[in-house]
Amino acid sequence: MIRIFSHFVSGKLALLFVLEALVLVIACYAGLTFHRITFGASAPGLNVEVSMEAAVFGLGMLSVMIGMGLYHLDLWDDMRSLNIRLGIAMILGGVLAMALISSLGPSQYWGPDGFVVTMIFALSGSAFLRLAFYRWGNLGTFKPRVLVLGTGSRVLKLAEFAERNPNHSVVGYVALQPATHYVPLSRVLPVLPGDSLLSVVKKYGIDQIVVAVRERRGGGLPVQELLACRMHGVKVTELSTFYEREYRQVLLESLNASWMVLGEGFRQGVLRAIVKRLFDLVVSGALLLLTLPILLIAAVCIFLESGLPLFYRQERVGTGGRIFTIYKLRSMKNTAESDGTPRWASPNDERTTRVGRVIRKLRIDELPQIINVFKGEMSFVGPRPERPFFVDQLVKQIPYYALRHSIKPGITGWAQVRYPYGASLDDTVEKLQHDLYYVKNHTLFLDLMILIATVNVVLWGKGAR
Repeated sequence: MIRIFSHFVSGKLALLFVLEALVLVIACYAGLTFHRITFGASAPGLNVEVSMEAAVFGLGMLSVMIGMGLYHLDLWDDMRSLNIRLGIAMILGGVLAMALISSLGPSQYWGPDGFVVTMIFALSGSAFLRLAFYRWGNLGTFKPRVLVLGTGSRVLKLAEFAERNPNHSVVGYVALQPATHYVPLSRVLPVLPGDSLLSVVKKYGIDQIVVAVRERRGGGLPVQELLACRMHGVKVTELSTFYEREYRQVLLESLNASWMVLGEGFRQGVLRAIVKRLFDLVVSGALLLLTLPILLIAAVCIFLESGLPLFYRQERVGTGGRIFTIYKLRSMKNTAESDGTPRWASPNDERTTRVGRVIRKLRIDELPQIINVFKGEMSFVGPRPERPFFVDQLVKQIPYYALRHSIKPGITGWAQVRYPYGASLDDTVEKLQHDLYYVKNHTLFLDLMILIATVNVVLWGKGAR
């Protein structure tokens, strides 16, 4: 993982992005060259106009590819879906790129034949590059070998994630003290009496040690042995930091106040607030202009199916625990909570109308929250605002839940694009771990990443209910 503006990004995906950008630019130049030679002209030099058109082509293609989710590691296990998305992205990206290039003015280098050659080079080059990365990713040689100190409840979630994580290889777990193992016994490495931690590291070729020991007083943590490993070039990382870096979450099970107080992140400031507010207004204004026809069509459909009201108003908890009224297009029947008891939405919820199922799937019902953004009650990106009834319960049941109210809630957010719709206490805990990551590391860069990922969620219906 590499860190870009406080956000952790897969080094493999970052390299893929850079190489793919290079492939797209080369493909564009190949198309321009083919068109020129076909008409008996010399190959275009790297002048300002050619460089600009190649850069615009690459930018348009990459924007669509990101929006289609082609830089999500979770997709790499489903090659069929990956190939379908790649094909669609090439078509849409090509159209967008040509529209952008045309907006620059008439070009003396482009033609239909050159465009076809460009797309052939782009598709074949991107497909070959991704195949190479897929094969490379399956080679354990290129994955850091990780040793986890501790086998208690703190490592349970880590063990579950590690089994399906392509970025590193958890070799095993070492129990420093007799205790109940929360990981499979087959994954607990045998350590003989007298064996040092350094000897275990050398035996298994460990690159990194993750410290997941809860009790560290009274000799519970082998500091001197860890120091010896550190001096031999082995990286030593605390569980909370490792989990945040690898999975872009803040692990509640290992969270403590000192880690939050003394560590990086959780920055607030006037400049940050001003930049975020400008971002909110620009993005929300643009989205409102683009989706106004869709909003009108959805409103008419709601009226024809179930009458008035068209909008749904509900109290939610905002910054600092303040209550505000949220606006959404009504997707449920008027009698959804006629008994007065708030309930989470569930899969195939019978309270949802036919129109409601469609607008929820496409997230159209969320669009009126732009009003809340303009009023300053919400940001475009932030933790999902929850109802006071649920917040009162969750604050008592889940540690650090109130921290998500330290910033404005959002229409979309890190938890919304990374985890399916939450409808239980366990789901809420998982989503809180994503929310706390955002609260800790939020920047304009992360907001842009979430905005792009939201396009992928809308297009493929991920997490909608």
